[in-house]
Amino acid sequence: MVEANYKSPMQALGERFRAARETRGLSLSDVSDQIRIRSVYLAAIEDEKWADIGAPVYIRGFLRTYARFLGLDPEEVVADFNAGGPGRSLGGASSDVSRASKPTTASPSYAPQYEEEAPRRSGSLLIWGASLIATLLIAFVVYNELTMHRTAPPPATISAAPSELPSNSPSPGESLSPGASASPEEDGPNSIALVLSASSWLRVTVDGSVSMEGTFPAGTAKTFHGKSALVRIGNAGGVEIYVDGKDVGKLGKPGDVVEHTFAL
Repeated sequence: MVEANYKSPMQALGERFRAARETRGLSLSDVSDQIRIRSVYLAAIEDEKWADIGAPVYIRGFLRTYARFLGLDPEEVVADFNAGGPGRSLGGASSDVSRASKPTTASPSYAPQYEEEAPRRSGSLLIWGASLIATLLIAFVVYNELTMHRTAPPPATISAAPSELPSNSPSPGESLSPGASASPEEDGPNSIALVLSASSWLRVTVDGSVSMEGTFPAGTAKTFHGKSALVRIGNAGGVEIYVDGKDVGKLGKPGDVVEHTFAL
């Protein structure tokens, strides 16, 4: 192996680690348990058997972690490694030799925080953050859609029972002919009449009871009698209202949802 015959100032690097460890009275197993680097790689550092560890990125990461634990200067240790022959052979033109000698049956059980991997980690965090924001925006839009649907007038299609319609009024599915009107001005006191000039959803509550509810076509006319009436309209611009035979006009513009209470 290249390291076996190489003699240089780098030879003292492994001895520096071993001396610092033994000074603290620690075994390789003790250190391995605390910094989560397998003892076989710690031994390779102290014996300077760099090929047993593998690529330079792993070596430098292990050197920094081990140096911090022993109180050595991590950057000085890495600089000494880079300045030596083994560092150049593993990272330079002869890197194929080191890769060929790297064990294929095991990989380091501990992945230290390498400076080389910082950009990749930052990119992953940015992608994760963007995905989270997109998910929150989608949830917000869906929530708004559901809220709007809940507040809109219900698409009821149940019309008032035929027996509730006056004899001179058409059913909800029919239209008034030019000569047939609801004659609201003749309904007298304590009455409210609704005449639809456009299709609209209606709910009329007279004296606390729902008397009419549903979606009705243009031409529908209906008169109610009682003491009070609560009228809710889904298309205020398409409904004319008469109270005690007097035209009170429309409660809003086309498409407005309006609710109003009338004393009869």
